[in-house]
Amino acid sequence: MAEIVIVRDKAEAGALVADEIAGLIRADPEAVLGLATGSTPLPVYEALRPRLQGVDVSRVRGFALDEYVGIDPAHPESYRSVITREVVEPLGLDPSRIRTPDGSPEGIEHHGDEYEAAIVEAGGIDLQILGIGTDGHIGFNEPGSSFASITRVKTLTEQTRRDNARFFDSIEDVPMHCITQGLGTILRARHLVLLAFGEGKAAAVAGAVEGPVTASLPGSAIQLHPHATVVVDEAAASHLTRAGYYRYAYANKPDWQGL
Repeated sequence: MAEIVIVRDKAEAGALVADEIAGLIRADPEAVLGLATGSTPLPVYEALRPRLQGVDVSRVRGFALDEYVGIDPAHPESYRSVITREVVEPLGLDPSRIRTPDGSPEGIEHHGDEYEAAIVEAGGIDLQILGIGTDGHIGFNEPGSSFASITRVKTLTEQTRRDNARFFDSIEDVPMHCITQGLGTILRARHLVLLAFGEGKAAAVAGAVEGPVTASLPGSAIQLHPHATVVVDEAAASHLTRAGYYRYAYANKPDWQGL
């Protein structure tokens, strides 16, 4: 099963995961990161900045989880813009080595395969950062997504569009379609780190880590991964039935195991 780490707040979660990523980059300057967007991973990116001072990040590669279809890459809420603004520029990464899926409508039927090929060419993703939606989606893999799915175009649910409307002027401005890494793509990463904060994510977290493995809750796919870490605050952990054991196990974990 995944390792569950329950922390006090977002800042502690960000510091914990940033330490792991910084250590990875120091050990392998050509590390390949899987980058999530949205508010959930921001504490990680913020905590990474001081930890990477003086570290050579010029060869780090990165792949975003997803992108909206049909959005102008220059739009402030395109995931290309978000990754550039929140990750590439603050951390001093080489923008030419950080990719997002191509959401341009022209040739869209081929963009998923091209993204998959780019990930393979890079040697695969070493550490993939994930959030989880209130309906249990990871990436933009909505309920019903195949565990074998690869990067492809998906139709966003109304709930996901409502959740993301806060980033746009209105829900009508949220694109209907996206191109996203599939669950099969995500499961190929060598280490998955899923973060969740707040009571609103508690049911999805409990279902993902303690419920049945089901396509109806895509986040449950992490139960199939040999190295998955779930970092949650107290509110997001509030529906877990075995929280006491998770705390005990983490407190007594050998130091050499890392995150």
